[in-house]
Amino acid sequence: MLNKQKIRTTAGRGRLFDSILDTVGDTPAVRINNLAPAHATIYVKAEFFNPAASVKDRLALNIIEEGERSGALKPGQTVVEATSGNTGIGLAMVCAQKGYPLVVTMADSFSVERRKLMRMLGAKVVLTPRAEKGFGMYKKAVELAEANGWFLARQFET
Repeated sequence: MLNKQKIRTTAGRGRLFDSILDTVGDTPAVRINNLAPAHATIYVKAEFFNPAASVKDRLALNIIEEGERSGALKPGQTVVEATSGNTGIGLAMVCAQKGYPLVVTMADSFSVERRKLMRMLGAKVVLTPRAEKGFGMYKKAVELAEANGWFLARQFET
């Protein structure tokens, strides 16, 4: 006898978006089955459904849009930020969509794959010595912002 389960379709959410940025934060809460005791119901927020696959997409979009609202970020101004990866990837996506040049600073010991992804999204990646760790990349971002009049995203202060 054949299994008569319904065939699953992938019609999507049935919506069209004007921009990839309109999809940031539109992430589902998904029930986790078979991992909890029978009396417990567990849902997880699936942030990997964000367009750059990270909860940091929300942070990146909010940093840029708050900069626009406050007037601190001017049209076409370069954005600079120190990152170990996920916020930089989110900023690269947001800046690419909104037309802002992006420079990210990161220690040369951090992920080559993340560097490549940020570059693919249009960011310039400036590496700092691994011996200086996070402080070195932050110091370099501040230095570049002050020397060039760039918008410092300040993820660590948000």
